Amino acid sequence: MRKKWMNVLTVAFLSVSITACGSAQKNSSDPTPSATTATNAKPTTGTSNSQNSSPVILYTADEGGSITKIDATTYKVIKSIDIDGSVHNVQISPDGKTVGVTVVPTMGEMEEGAENEQSEHEMNGYAYFFSTSSDELIQKVEVGAHPAHIVFTNDGKYVLVTNNEGNDASVIDAKSLKIVNSIPTGTGPHGFRISTDSKYAYIANMAEDTVSVLDLDAMNEKQKISVGNTPVTTGITSDGKILVVPLNAENAAAVVDLDSSNITKVPVGNGPAQVYISADNKYAVIANQGTEENPSHSISKIDLVTKQVTATTETGTGAHGVVINPDGSKIFVTNMFDNTVTVIDNETNQVITTINVGATPNGISITP
Repeated sequence: MRKKWMNVLTVAFLSVSITACGSAQKNSSDPTPSATTATNAKPTTGTSNSQNSSPVILYTADEGGSITKIDATTYKVIKSIDIDGSVHNVQISPDGKTVGVTVVPTMGEMEEGAENEQSEHEMNGYAYFFSTSSDELIQKVEVGAHPAHIVFTNDGKYVLVTNNEGNDASVIDAKSLKIVNSIPTGTGPHGFRISTDSKYAYIANMAEDTVSVLDLDAMNEKQKISVGNTPVTTGITSDGKILVVPLNAENAAAVVDLDSSNITKVPVGNGPAQVYISADNKYAVIANQGTEENPSHSISKIDLVTKQVTATTETGTGAHGVVINPDGSKIFVTNMFDNTVTVIDNETNQVITTINVGATPNGISITP
């Protein structure tokens, strides 16, 4: 099973093929991006900077073994940080000072552990934490088997990591960067988001067709919500009322009213992967990835009132991760199969430019 991780980095027990983790090896010889790799970059007016006029920063998790740091205003690559292993997901902390990434060990490390008859403990993955100002590694934390996504709570207390083959979530103290708990989930936990009030985590269980709702005060699973076939990740509105879940095997997104439990399935593109909800809670943007053999290349914008797709925009090949910048003017999408990020004007739904990044970009995060 671990060999399949590193060959295609998919969830091995799924009957439906989603290249949710991409291929960490096939692009390993691609050139490392430099600060001049952005192409046709034409910064537009209205892109805001964060406090103290600091630039808005974007990070991509590159499964080929790096994270790419980008100025989200100029669309220029600032730096590529090499990491030993396959980097799957990335998130910047609420205060903007730390960036966390999930890392699956290389095949060589796994085989060495087996040859030395080391325990399953040695097969676990890691969460790496870097300073956003110095780019230096702050801490490396061992988590569970095949870590998938990483998310900080808004209150600054915790960092959660889903362990896809451990069927649990590791809870890390955000200050000490030490594991303080482990919460069981459904089978194959993958992408997730945490409610704005930091009370609940909504975790997509890819092999169970459910979302686990974790109570972060009680540190347990509060409930499971059945949503549909192969949920990949989740999005939650800031008021905590609407949950959006891309259903990879159904080419749809489940829009869940958490008060009434009503579920509406909205058709999107082929093989939807990640979702990002706008700050005003008006719409959800879905990245349509497809598979490596049959890739998709678009995003679908869903109106959360009408529950219909209002716009579809072409991206690069294998659209996977998606974020919106702080002022809501731009959408950024990672394209796994051509090693790029597409920048889209959120008002016109037109592509502005394309940025070259590291090999097999997966997760993406932007300065809060």
